[in-house]
Amino acid sequence: MNTRWGRWAKRSRAAAVCGLSAFLLAAGASDAAQAVPKPRSYYESTGEVIWEVPVGEKVIALTFDDGPDPKDTSQILDLLQQYHAKATFFIMGRKAKEHPEIVKREALEGHEIANHTYTHPVLVRCSAKQIQEEISKTQNILAETAGVRPVLFRPPEGFFDARVLEATKAHGLKTVLWSWHHPTDDWSRPGVGHIVRGALGDVRNGDIILFHDYVHGPTQTIAALRQILPKLTEDGYRFVTVSELLRDKAQENPAERMGAQQ
Repeated sequence: MNTRWGRWAKRSRAAAVCGLSAFLLAAGASDAAQAVPKPRSYYESTGEVIWEVPVGEKVIALTFDDGPDPKDTSQILDLLQQYHAKATFFIMGRKAKEHPEIVKREALEGHEIANHTYTHPVLVRCSAKQIQEEISKTQNILAETAGVRPVLFRPPEGFFDARVLEATKAHGLKTVLWSWHHPTDDWSRPGVGHIVRGALGDVRNGDIILFHDYVHGPTQTIAALRQILPKLTEDGYRFVTVSELLRDKAQENPAERMGAQQ
C-alpha cells in the first residue's frame, strides 16, 4: 500500500460495508489516495480535518475507537482514573445503544464523547444518505445517553471524502484523525511491546494517539496502557480531551479561537 496513506488508514475489520468487501478495501493499493484527493496539508490549513494540535504545553490526547465494550472499556476507564487522565471516546452508536451505562460513566468521569458512526462502515463506499444516517443516528443516541451532543467525529478506518466532510459539518462536527507518527496498531493485536513503542516514540505536545477499547480477540491495549500511562506521566505529560487541545491552541493563538469554539 502507498506508504503515505498506508500509515493513515486502518484496515477494515468488518465483513462487508456498503456493498464493498472489507478485504478488497484493505488490499486496494490506491483506495486511500482516491478517498482523499487533496494532500493532508490542505485539510490542515483549512482546519477541516485534525491530525494533531501542536501546543506549547506538555499535553496529549488519548483516543479510543469502536467501543464501548463491557469488559475492556471498563478496565480502560479504571486505568485512566488512576492516572487522572481524560480521553476522547469515538463511540459506535450501535454499541452505545447496547451499553448505555458505559457511555454514561465515560461522560460522568469527564471524558469526551465523540461520534464514530452507528455500524462502522467505510463511508467513502456509502451513499450520501447512508453517511447522513450513520452520523445522525449516532448523534441522537449519544446525546440521549450521555446528555451532551458530540462535536467531534472520526470516520471508520480513517477514510473520508468531500461528502463525508459535508455531512459532518452539517451536524456541527469536526473531523479528527490521529498522529501518524504513533503507529500503535493495537486493533491488530501486534504485541504489547509494539503498542507501547508506537505510543511512546517521538512524542510531541498536542499529539493525538489512537487506541481501541474494542478489538477482535483478547485485547493487548490494556496491558500496553499500564506501561504507557506511567511513563508519559513521569515525563511530565498531562492527558486531555481533543476538545481541550483545541481550546488550548485557541488560547495560544486568538485568531484560532473562533474555530475551536465551532
